[in-house]
Formats: sequence, structure tokens, C-alpha cells
Amino acid sequence: MNVTIVDYNSGNISSVINSFKEVAKDKVNIEVTADLATIKISDKVVLPGQGSFKSCIDGLKNISGLIDTLNEFALENKKPILGICVGLQMFADIGYEETETKGLGWISGKVSKIDNQGGKFKLPHIGWNEINIMKDSKIFKGIENKSHMYFVHSYEFVPKDTSVISATTDYSSNVVCAAEKENIFGTQFHPEKSDKIGLKIINNFISI
Repeated sequence: MNVTIVDYNSGNISSVINSFKEVAKDKVNIEVTADLATIKISDKVVLPGQGSFKSCIDGLKNISGLIDTLNEFALENKKPILGICVGLQMFADIGYEETETKGLGWISGKVSKIDNQGGKFKLPHIGWNEINIMKDSKIFKGIENKSHMYFVHSYEFVPKDTSVISATTDYSSNVVCAAEKENIFGTQFHPEKSDKIGLKIINNFISI
């Protein structure tokens, strides 16, 4: 099996790479590349995201044919894809960080700044927070509800269809922290920074 972590210059993704390689060991081949041919023949794809919504979308656009290849992978071939942090946010129709920016449009919705209630809640939201698992999800197999995950973000994904929400976290409001639509999975938290439970989520995705 081949799992490709898409490297499109979104920031330091070494912890993502290391965690996937730790889980995969010798059983699964982990590729780190933006090569279109490699992505096309992969069994699964991971879309990490560090930085702003706009900078990550720009990073995808800067590699000729990458967005078309990802669309084909996820929407036409229906292969499993996991977005992490801004990787999840980019599934939305539109994001409002820095400036209004069109997203991939895979899961209808928007990405807007968390309402910090006049400074009551610090932004960015950094650290460990409890998640509320909302539905039976393949990536949460064997994960207890109310587990703690590691977050770093100021913006939240607000989907139009609430049925895609697989987990929330309570920070100012019920912030969506995981979404799932058919073969498309995403986490706002960082599984690669969430200790053993995070590694279990990575293993669950690899095992789909």
C-alpha cells in the first residue's frame, strides 16, 4: 500500500511525516511528494496544512495540475484522503483568513475566525482540548469519547450540512474538529501531535 503525504510547501510537516512513518513501519510505503503521477497511483493521500488558508491554497495552485489531480483522486476515484488542520479547512467552499479565498469545495461550507467573545477566549486556540465524537467514524475506531487532542488554530470550518461533522470541541462554541464525507476525512486537531491517541487515528486512516 502507498500513502502519499502531499508536500506543497505549506510549512514544516516533519512531525506529520515522522508520525505516519512510525505507524506505518514496514507495512505501508509512505511517500512525501507533490509529484502528480505518484499521487494518482497512491492508495491514500494526506493533505497537511500549516499557515493561513490563503497561503495553503496558493501553495496548491503554485504546483501545476495539483488541484486537478487531487480532485480526480478524491471526487472521481473516491480514494481516502485525510486533511489535517488547514488541510481540513481547504475542503470548504471559501475561507476568510487574510482575504476571501476560494477553497476546494469538497465539503460545502466556510472557514471563518473563531468568535473569541471579545477576548474571553485566546486566539490562536493552542493546546490540548477534549473532543466530542458525534458519529461512528472509521478514523475514531477504538477512540474513547472525550479524548484530548492537540490544537493550533484561529479559524474554524463551518459546514453547511451538519451531518458531515464527526467531532466537535468546546472552545467559545462547538467548534468542528473533525469532518467526514464518504472517502474524505479531516481533522482540525493535529493527530501527529496528539500522543498515542493521535497515532491511533493515523493508524485508523491507514487501515481504511
